[in-house]
Amino acid sequence: MASKFTELAVDCADPDALARFWCSVLDEVQDQGDGIVTIGPPATPEGANHRGPVPPALTFAHVPEGKTVKNRLHIDVNPADREQDEEVRRLLGLGARRADVGQVDESWVVLTDPEGNEFCVLASRRP
Repeated sequence: MASKFTELAVDCADPDALARFWCSVLDEVQDQGDGIVTIGPPATPEGANHRGPVPPALTFAHVPEGKTVKNRLHIDVNPADREQDEEVRRLLGLGARRADVGQVDESWVVLTDPEGNEFCVLASRRP
């Protein structure tokens, strides 16, 4: 059996604040403690044999150093119930900022979270 992608870890200065931002974007806080906050889909009941894909969790861990260079890995989000421009406005209202990473006439919009981590807001994938 191969490995499964279950978690994306994000180093940050303030895990609680960054998790609150991403919870507003995506989901609910799942677990907190010792400078680490994990958010993701609701846990399956203990002992349940879950079948099918499970979205990965995001784990925010406190680190003493700050971000110094462009991300090598980033999150893409897709508006589920509104148009891209409406979602971008909502995310900017939550504390995201626009980012210029050299994009030109792309279908996605690059933003940063409150700690400067880049992420993309994709155009709607509705049929």
